[in-house]
Amino acid sequence: MEASAANSTMVRFHNAENKRHCNCCIKGISALFHDLKTSLCRIWAVRADRAFCSRYMRFIHRDRIINGSSNKLNALLRIVDDQYVDTVNMTDLVEKAMPQILAELDPHSTYIPAQNLEEVNSELEGSFSGIGIQFTIQNDTIHVNAVIQGGPSEKVGLMAGDRIVNVDDSLFVGKKLNNELAMRTLKGPKGSQVKLGVKRVGEPKLLDFTITRGDIPQNTVDAAYMLNDDIGYVKVSKFGRTSHVELLNALAQLNHKKCKGLIIDLRGNTGGYMEAAIRMVNEFLPEGKLIVYTQGRKYPRAEEFANGTGSCQKMPLVVLIDEGSASASEIFTGAIQDNDRGTVVGRRSFGKGLVQQPIDFSDGSAIRLTIARYYTPSGRCIQRPYESGKDKNYELDIYNRYEHGEFFSRDSIKLNENERYLTSLGRTVYGGGGIMPDVFVPQDTTGVTSYLSSVINRGLTLQFTFQYTDNNRKKLSQYETEEDLLNYLRHQGLVEQFIRFADSKGVKRRNILIQKSYKRLEANIYGNIIYNMLGLEAYLKYFNKSDATVQQGIELLEKGEAFPKAPAETEEEVTKDNKDGKKKRTAQAYGITEDPTRIFDFAEATIS
Repeated sequence: MEASAANSTMVRFHNAENKRHCNCCIKGISALFHDLKTSLCRIWAVRADRAFCSRYMRFIHRDRIINGSSNKLNALLRIVDDQYVDTVNMTDLVEKAMPQILAELDPHSTYIPAQNLEEVNSELEGSFSGIGIQFTIQNDTIHVNAVIQGGPSEKVGLMAGDRIVNVDDSLFVGKKLNNELAMRTLKGPKGSQVKLGVKRVGEPKLLDFTITRGDIPQNTVDAAYMLNDDIGYVKVSKFGRTSHVELLNALAQLNHKKCKGLIIDLRGNTGGYMEAAIRMVNEFLPEGKLIVYTQGRKYPRAEEFANGTGSCQKMPLVVLIDEGSASASEIFTGAIQDNDRGTVVGRRSFGKGLVQQPIDFSDGSAIRLTIARYYTPSGRCIQRPYESGKDKNYELDIYNRYEHGEFFSRDSIKLNENERYLTSLGRTVYGGGGIMPDVFVPQDTTGVTSYLSSVINRGLTLQFTFQYTDNNRKKLSQYETEEDLLNYLRHQGLVEQFIRFADSKGVKRRNILIQKSYKRLEANIYGNIIYNMLGLEAYLKYFNKSDATVQQGIELLEKGEAFPKAPAETEEEVTKDNKDGKKKRTAQAYGITEDPTRIFDFAEATIS
């Protein structure tokens, strides 16, 4: 996209005069002034006082100016601040009103308070400043799960299993301690210091550590490894600023291992930077292929094409999605599907086809304002329907999908025939509510019982596995691979230990239900311990061996069916298209552009 188009440089408001354009709205303003004028008229009729009449006429004149002005909202705030019966904290009033104003527009235009902006941005920026630990709060105390390699905490000797008791010589434990408070306290500006008092097993006294905060990387590619001798697997959790570089490193690693087919896992990936999605899908598309285009009321159509520099243009590809795949994930998936570049496997994606522009304010807060819709190469917008100001119904969509059986049967999904489009090979795809996979894989509910739901929802499996890991860390650290660790865990009777633990926490033993859920309980317990000791990639390796969606992707690649084939068009279909008078809309293989290589020149537009 061109720098002057929709996704141009961020807008900043530097003074109070400019901030007035984004101040809050209070419903019923017209009614307020109408009631005021009515009351004043009644008084005026009783007291024909010249001075009072003069004051009233000035008020009426101001009212007319307000009603006819584009600055009505700001004027209301000035009136409230100047004349309201009680003292009003105007900052709080604006902070509360901003989200409500944006909620009236669409479900994805949002307001981010200053205290939350750094955390929100850090997820996409690829790093943040902190001490470099993974932690869990257990029994009102911070427990260090893992120390990030090369980070500030590792350099001073902090270890997995340590308990943080004091922060800056003050007690930092208790019921008020939560993840938000801990993150806010341990994070801080790069170069700043924090003093920790740590309790370590085997040490009679607290250990003191002074840690200088530094940049902590946040990887968005969670795993990259070979599923077997020929097929590679890459898990992408977000589309952040560093995602493209991370993908290139992952692909290089897999190519070194003679990868002949690839699975990109976007399940649960809620999106991120549009730029990242474009760069990443460019690795798989031939030159000239349309990736995505955007268009809004104030922003003309802007198209993005593959520039032909991709490193995996011919590699067989499978993309995994589910109801948690949204936004940038759908841009990536839509480009692959509409260009018939690979096969999409899983369940229908979220359905977010709106583009947000970040706009920062001088007080450190920001908004993400929807400025355009994006469209996949076939011309479809996959944004699911919404009504302005009715976010509740929008948020319940996933729950409604579950209730209607969509997670378990493709036939339960109602597709809008008015939103029917064609891929470059003539395959039918649909807009108006997410991306339908080419191969549907239902959610597996085998072994799900009320007992299983109860222990998981109460967080008991997490508590048990953390305690087990913490108490046996020295023994568990002897195993360097998930397979070796798993072989050890299988002989420890962990399910029975957990059942007794759950019973002590108020979830009574129910043998019949436990028998039905045994394999799921076992997998959950083993998986959590593997994650605690070996990290996320090892955790994914363990679960992917029995994951039906991953196994379906492997099957397609092994059979040589990853590249879609053109459908055999029947006479009946042709007749139908002619009768309804609709023009077939097909994915654009090539488009008119002055320079297809310009696709990476535009400023970032955030899609979250």
